[in-house]
Amino acid sequence: MKKSSVLFKTALLVIALTLSGVALAQSTSKSSARPARAPVAPRLDLTKPEDAVKAFRKLQASLVDGKPAIFWFQGNVYSRVAGEPDKHLFSYQAFNIRATHTAPDVGRGYGFRLVSKELLLYMDPGTGEVLRTWKNPWTNKDVEVVHVANNPVNQRPMYAQSDRGPFKFTGTVKYGTVIQSAEVPLFYTNPMGGDYQQYVGGTYHAIELFNFYASEDELLGSPDGAENAAVSWARVSQWLPWMEMGGRAGWLIFNGAGRRISTLDALPELVKREVEASYPEYKTPPPGDDQRPNETSWTYFKKRMDAKKK
Repeated sequence: MKKSSVLFKTALLVIALTLSGVALAQSTSKSSARPARAPVAPRLDLTKPEDAVKAFRKLQASLVDGKPAIFWFQGNVYSRVAGEPDKHLFSYQAFNIRATHTAPDVGRGYGFRLVSKELLLYMDPGTGEVLRTWKNPWTNKDVEVVHVANNPVNQRPMYAQSDRGPFKFTGTVKYGTVIQSAEVPLFYTNPMGGDYQQYVGGTYHAIELFNFYASEDELLGSPDGAENAAVSWARVSQWLPWMEMGGRAGWLIFNGAGRRISTLDALPELVKREVEASYPEYKTPPPGDDQRPNETSWTYFKKRMDAKKK
């Protein structure tokens, strides 16, 4: 009995070692076939000016020079006239295609420049179709609709250090989400005016309000950009020039929201058709060394009117 017991235990030991060897071989085979992991980017520290600039760049586009980033958004436009109810004048579909380029400076440290184009299509709030003409409810006149097609809309370079001191990220980090707000008040000479605007008025007055939302881990840990960022946008401005409102009192209120998308294919079909038919240059952002002056709704409208006169 003792001899058979020893033989039985020996057999069990041989089986266990065999199975262990098979498992080890399978594990080694799987691990060798598994692709190597991409290197993990160092997590950004928002208290450091250089990292703060990089985080802002990632929120807006990408750390990769020239890589296109697209923000799509949609919303509505209302009138605001004292003494009458607000009117829902238009809906809209819009996108901004952009890219960033590294622009270091010996004295200012790490920096980048953002270049972009923006397209906004006014739509009938009832049918959802792109407007070609619009009946002005105050004048009862049919006017031609001029959509927003601003090319370019570029920003000045941003650096870790400037005359105002080290760059600071102004966003809020809470519960795994980064929220950043930006208010852009606009007050400048109206390009449609004449030589005596300082005496009779004629300035463009508006304010644009942006809110960006991104994952904390994506913004601070990704080696690229905040691919899943969301955005809200609002604007209070004077009447659009193509509305032919003259000197009538009143304002426009824009409100909308959207998110970052990976490619133009993710745009609504209506927008893609318009791009193909009328705005093919909006498929790519401007070059990084673009030195053209920025376009606005007013300068774009003026160019169209000047071209018609010729």
